[in-house]
Amino acid sequence: MTSATAVERSGKERSRNGRSGSGRPGRPLGHGAWFLVLPALIPILVLSVGPLLYGIALAFTDAQSGRTEPTEWIGALNFRDLAHDTLFWDSFGIGLLWAVGVTVPQFVLALGLALLLNQNLRFRWLARALAIIPWAMPEVVVGIMWRLVYSPDAGVLNETLRDLGLGEGRDWLSGLATALPAVIVVGIWAGMPQTTVALLAGLQNTAQELHEAAALDGAGAWRRFRTVTWPALRPVALAITALNFIWSFNAFALVYVLTNGGPGGHTRLPMLFAYEEAFRYGQFGYAAAMGCVMVAVIAVLLSLQLVGRLRQGEEGR
Repeated sequence: MTSATAVERSGKERSRNGRSGSGRPGRPLGHGAWFLVLPALIPILVLSVGPLLYGIALAFTDAQSGRTEPTEWIGALNFRDLAHDTLFWDSFGIGLLWAVGVTVPQFVLALGLALLLNQNLRFRWLARALAIIPWAMPEVVVGIMWRLVYSPDAGVLNETLRDLGLGEGRDWLSGLATALPAVIVVGIWAGMPQTTVALLAGLQNTAQELHEAAALDGAGAWRRFRTVTWPALRPVALAITALNFIWSFNAFALVYVLTNGGPGGHTRLPMLFAYEEAFRYGQFGYAAAMGCVMVAVIAVLLSLQLVGRLRQGEEGR
């Protein structure tokens, strides 16, 4: 057998067996590989997918607390009632206003802070550690702390205003005109750390050679940001903005501790409204229908975000 024939036969055997060197890309994963996935897959199915499917099924029933009669299937009756529920749609509008009011200023402030922390400053490590303190605090603790700040009697904010001669202060969380803006300020403060960390990571992944080349060409700080920094930071910015909007729209604990939806429902977010329907009034089926509507809105937002990412990927090729 010649060496050429041996090489040709060896190549045919490798192509037939789907082998290339020591790897086996041509063979599918064996059934045993699924056992490696199960430890991560089972909690997701049990704690996320299962309750989600149960909630969707519950939305088509008349489930109530304290009911002695069996739960019955009522079809889309809960959704028809929900379509005419002005209180829910008012809370839905408040939720959108809250989410936009938190997400947009939060991104702008976090971007400025990330740009500052990316500079070669003294004690930069200390500033970065202080910037993530709100992230380490539970939302309940944040809400209690800011209730003390907004306290009408001895709150830090009102005391500062009195010391500066700007008035006697006011009850920020109980006023119809000030409750929602006051809660939005807390939401911005509480959510800035993760936005700052994500944007700072994107800034550090930007090649410094591009900034140096732009500076040598005479580009100023704004032009370098517009032509070098922002194009590299855009994927991270879009992703964190979409996630922040979804997190804010689903907010519950922070607003619950601060105002419990008051005054007069001016801070009643959709999640808080669904909670009240389920656990205060016992309308589990109706509350589940509200949850389905919110899940649908979030799914649409995620789809738009995914489409945007795919378009960016195609433009980058």
